[in-house]
Amino acid sequence: MKKRFWDKNMRKKVVVAMSGGLDSSVAAALLKRAGSDELRSSSRFANARVFDVIGVFMKFWSEPEKDGLVGASNRCCSPEAEVRARKVAKILKIPFYVLNFEKEFKKRIVDYFLKEHKGGKTPNPCVVCNKEIKFGLLLERALKLDADFVATGHYARKNELTTNNLQPTTYKLLGAKDRNKDQSYFLWMLNQDQLKRILFPIGNYTRKEVKNLARKFKLPVLKARKSVEICFIQTTINDFLKRYLKPNPGKIVDTKGKIIGEHEGLWFYTIGQRKGIGLPGGPFWVLNKNLKKNLLIITKNEKDLLKKELICRNINWILGKKPKLPLKIKAKIRYRHQPSLATIYNLKSNIYHLKFEKPQRAITPGQSVVFYKGQELLGGGIIG
Repeated sequence: MKKRFWDKNMRKKVVVAMSGGLDSSVAAALLKRAGSDELRSSSRFANARVFDVIGVFMKFWSEPEKDGLVGASNRCCSPEAEVRARKVAKILKIPFYVLNFEKEFKKRIVDYFLKEHKGGKTPNPCVVCNKEIKFGLLLERALKLDADFVATGHYARKNELTTNNLQPTTYKLLGAKDRNKDQSYFLWMLNQDQLKRILFPIGNYTRKEVKNLARKFKLPVLKARKSVEICFIQTTINDFLKRYLKPNPGKIVDTKGKIIGEHEGLWFYTIGQRKGIGLPGGPFWVLNKNLKKNLLIITKNEKDLLKKELICRNINWILGKKPKLPLKIKAKIRYRHQPSLATIYNLKSNIYHLKFEKPQRAITPGQSVVFYKGQELLGGGIIG
């Protein structure tokens, strides 16, 4: 009899974050079936372990009842999503648990989102949620359950590098096979301790292949609505902000300082915004904000939004150490942005300066700028 290339000691316990959607459901199915003959023969699972899979559904904060009206569900964890996740877990015959992270989500994600907007910035809460909740709190809970890994449905990959027995293994974070679905941009805050414990089962698949796998595994998730907006906001960002931040009226000025209108509060605007400024004679674009004088600076010339430099702070290097600088990289200043050639310099402490080869449109304070070298995500920071 041919000996199997693993033994019982290779069994690993993995907690899968299941949202009831397509990607996380297929991720759970792939891990559950990693020991099957079919997947074992695939190069993607050539070194497959046998996994003991546990499904976990996380409940996040949603707006509470107000004026007698029931608050809307968080799109990431609606009752319908929980029902789908339970069905998938039942089909896969894996344990299923619900973890309530409402208080932590409100404090670490929603309050951060409001604080940053109040300071005139445009934050990216999904980046912080990945660090603090999905690969923070969930990973902590998983380790308490003696799990070896946490897995998600992110389109990203990691690569293990082992030089010798004297040096610890390092983990590189890579973009996904499917460039159109690559979500590595949202993962730049992760560190080596987290990456050591993370699996991205669908990172080597295209979205089309993931859909085909869902059909093959007979998972009831193909019609699940994909959430592409901020999960705790039901209508618009401004509607949400108006419920939690008081108006702070100020003047709207042009690039020469001429007063041409009034705004309700700087947090209701973002760099590059055109709609919603509410002035005749446009179009106008939001160019900048003067926080000290509470001024909203706008322009009629869209080319004014083009800049070749930015300052970023709170840098995280995935490998845990700063590379030799200055360094030529490709940088993304927003998720759907094409990576652009740039050189990164260290100014002082954890403050860095990026110079782009070509001007970038609407560089926005509070957003993430992420650094790549080929497919490898080197790190990122917050635009200042």
